[in-house]
Amino acid sequence: MNRSDGGRDTYREFTEAVNMKPGELSTWLETDESKHVGWRKKGTKGGESVGHESGRKIIELLRRKRDQLSEGDYKHMRKVVGYVRRHMAQRPSGDVRETRWRFSLMNWGHDPLKAPLPPPGGPSRRALERRGTPPKARRGPGR
Repeated sequence: MNRSDGGRDTYREFTEAVNMKPGELSTWLETDESKHVGWRKKGTKGGESVGHESGRKIIELLRRKRDQLSEGDYKHMRKVVGYVRRHMAQRPSGDVRETRWRFSLMNWGHDPLKAPLPPPGGPSRRALERRGTPPKARRGPGR
């Protein structure tokens, strides 16, 4: 966490990347689709995927007040933002509604069918909604 911003930028980017509400994410994590996607740590045959475990942590983070967040919480928030941005850049062509790509992202709290992800360090999702999406030439890959 950048000490000068008090985690403000990390928190903003996290809340922009995670576009699912805690109850919605909790319900999703109970589905078979959620449980069957993602990478599993070595030596954990049939265990929980890293993304599924992250989804449970994300629910906890979303339900906490900002002043209750620890340095470890901010570290996980940065991990979530990084994952969502990298995964969004790998968007497959065609309809993604029933793809492992989308299901994996949803385990990390981001449903790509809901809204575009704002560019890093750029205007917030709310600002994009107020002013509109930037021209295609100014957007990153796959956006």
